[in-house]
Amino acid sequence: MVDEPTELPEKIYFKIGEVAEIVGVEPYTLRYWETEFSALKPNKSRSQQRLYRKRDVELLLKIKKLLYKDLYTIAGAKRQLLKSGEKSSTPQMDLQLPESRDSDVFQKIEKELVEIVDFLESDED
Repeated sequence: MVDEPTELPEKIYFKIGEVAEIVGVEPYTLRYWETEFSALKPNKSRSQQRLYRKRDVELLLKIKKLLYKDLYTIAGAKRQLLKSGEKSSTPQMDLQLPESRDSDVFQKIEKELVEIVDFLESDED
């Protein structure tokens, strides 16, 4: 069993194969967990490929720990997530615009937008 990585890559979206490798489970396990844990709602590309955000991956790592290390059942893991305050609603994009016109912040936003466009264009190939 692979231990949790200390830091996730700085990416906006992760494909299911990448997430399966990071979490250390098979893609079908991730799809199953989506049906059991309502907080897991990855976005989908136009080609219906799952696109996980960093917070989805972090939640999946928590779920894996609860199920595989702490040995909770699915129902027990759900209760633990509720106790810890995990929301069961669809995650929303955290977009906080800076108050100042700091060019570094805007450059980072531009870089992330370029990454999204590149990702979506590569998905169509």
